[in-house]
Amino acid sequence: MSKSCWRAGSRLEPTPLLVESAGALKPGRALDLACGKGRNSLWLAAHGWSVTAVDRSVAAIETLRESNAAVEARVADLEKHEFPIAESAWDLIAVCYYLQRDLFEAVKRGVKPGGVALVIVHIFEPGHEQSRFSLQPGELLGYFDGWEILHSREGKPGEPHHERAVAEIVARKPLLPGAEGFLE
Repeated sequence: MSKSCWRAGSRLEPTPLLVESAGALKPGRALDLACGKGRNSLWLAAHGWSVTAVDRSVAAIETLRESNAAVEARVADLEKHEFPIAESAWDLIAVCYYLQRDLFEAVKRGVKPGGVALVIVHIFEPGHEQSRFSLQPGELLGYFDGWEILHSREGKPGEPHHERAVAEIVARKPLLPGAEGFLE
């Protein structure tokens, strides 16, 4: 898929936070969890990343495979833990608009020292029904205690096709002593 396929306001357009954050990183290995049709995976692959994309939707993964054979697209149900996240294997793990609380620890273990986790989830808003798919305000930040917070924000999302309030975080896993990070 060419860069021209990403149109402003389009569902094919990658998440702006991912573009901004990954654009500041040296490309490496990226894992896109709950990737859907792969808008973020496709952008990452087009910008030099080696990408593995995971979603439980067979149709979404087939669409992604047709769009870019270079992306390793896998069908797996994350709630059933069908995709094991290898420890310290990823320079970037992205989880956009998907909430599974027990996934946070696996994501944190999977990020290499100096690597980055990028998470966007819906948060509870007054006037909306609370569900297991929404975090409380301030909750996401707590999952990344001890990590370097590169970005943290709560409020209306920066994407036209998402209306509900979100929590966003971009956090870097602490480096091992003497190691260099992935920021350019």
